[in-house]
Amino acid sequence: MASKKKLVGSASSTVSARQNFSGLINRVAYGKDRVVLTRRNRSLAAVIPFEDLALLEEIEDCEDLKAARAALRQIKRTGTIPLDQVLEECGIRRPGLSRSSASA
Repeated sequence: MASKKKLVGSASSTVSARQNFSGLINRVAYGKDRVVLTRRNRSLAAVIPFEDLALLEEIEDCEDLKAARAALRQIKRTGTIPLDQVLEECGIRRPGLSRSSASA
């Protein structure tokens, strides 16, 4: 999801980043700078300190856990639907096991 919000940090073209790669990595790793890589004045990617990545992944894990707990609460309230019923409602035929594959 692209954001129109102005990002904090610096920007660097991909050409400049390629030419000054070790300097860019040092700015990020040791200076804790966040660098947005651009191509034709459009944001393309970001280089961030490892600590920022770890924090983002921790936040993502928390959000995933909240969603899983909400799904479990919904299952307790409403129950589940058997797979065969879902497949039938979607018009998908579930292949059965043939005798030759069942004995293998």
